[in-house]
Amino acid sequence: MSRIESEIGKPQGGLMKWIDDRFPFTETMKYHITEYYAAKSFNVWYVFGVLAMVVLVIQFLTGIFLTMNYKPAAADAFASVEYIMRDVEWGWLIRYMHSTGASFFFIVVYLHMYRAMLYGSYKKPRELIWIIGMLIFLTLMAEAFAGYLLPWGQMSYWGAQVIISLFGAIPWVGDALVEIIRGDYSISDITLNRFFALHVIVLPLVLICLIFVHIVALHEVGSNNPDGIEIKEHKGANGIPLDGIAFHPYHTSKDLVAIIVFLMIFCAVVFFAPEMGGYFLEHANFEPANMRATPEHIAPVWYFTPFYAILRAVPSKLLGFILFGLSVVLPLFLPWLDRARVKSIRYRGWIYKSALTVFTITFVVLGWLGTMPAEGVYVLAARILSVIYFAFFLLMPYYTAIDKTKPVPDRVVYHG
Repeated sequence: MSRIESEIGKPQGGLMKWIDDRFPFTETMKYHITEYYAAKSFNVWYVFGVLAMVVLVIQFLTGIFLTMNYKPAAADAFASVEYIMRDVEWGWLIRYMHSTGASFFFIVVYLHMYRAMLYGSYKKPRELIWIIGMLIFLTLMAEAFAGYLLPWGQMSYWGAQVIISLFGAIPWVGDALVEIIRGDYSISDITLNRFFALHVIVLPLVLICLIFVHIVALHEVGSNNPDGIEIKEHKGANGIPLDGIAFHPYHTSKDLVAIIVFLMIFCAVVFFAPEMGGYFLEHANFEPANMRATPEHIAPVWYFTPFYAILRAVPSKLLGFILFGLSVVLPLFLPWLDRARVKSIRYRGWIYKSALTVFTITFVVLGWLGTMPAEGVYVLAARILSVIYFAFFLLMPYYTAIDKTKPVPDRVVYHG
């Protein structure tokens, strides 16, 4: 036991005792940090959850400062963003940190989800953690979409026009639903106000609540590890997992290194390539929204493009909308689709490894196709890759059941 843990474990006097008599601060610290034992074999894939929390803080802080000068009105929104960029002291930095943070948020979340697919972190007993995590992902998509409209640039306006109009494909209630979302017969001032309220108040509150529940659920069953072994099944005489170490200070010290490296990369992008060639900030969004002039090519920001490519691959608007929704929701059912007897990819057979590799390439290429014009070979490629995307999930119960697996060791394998 480290000195820090010993100090926290001692009876506290003075201020700490006064606090603990009224709020379980020390008990909470022990349960969730200093006496929360995680596997000693964590690798680099396990830092992305912490990095997501870092980006969340960046987004909240920069968002607060942006709202101090932003005006959610159709006549003033674009000009207020330009005012922030040109006249507010350090306004350009805050705006670029927020826009870059949105992309980095999805980068670390996608990698966090990919790690779960590598090591089977969605399998029993962590099904609920995965479900809550998917709800966080869906909320994050809604949050990003609501914020995407706020700059009131050309791509913001027309991108929102395309996505909102998709709901019109729903039989019987589609047109009414579109009108409810927009609050008008077209995207207008009232739409901007609604999306501003969602982006600044409603969705952040939902996100915070879901993240809190996600962490509590995680600490209840314990973190997974690269071997997919439950460390709680092997405890010493003191009740501490033999293959576990306290999250603080051991894992937090490693996370601190990852955070520093991440912030160096983040700052490099903010200062030297905030637009990232039009992927983080589209060139058309530097023009004010004009409902009379449609951009030559409408595409959402990059983190939506894999699903957007699936949407455009289908000629039918209703079927495209259904497949678009399914492509986002299908990962939610991974705990029940995956029939493998092991969790970690270390002990899975060649079938799952090949399927996951093909799926990864498919997802990345779909993202690229979503930025291309919906014509010719791009549409054909999107249709082929869409079939592969859905096949990965729909055929999973079969190929994971027949896949030959390796014996799983009784204890965690530490490659220190």
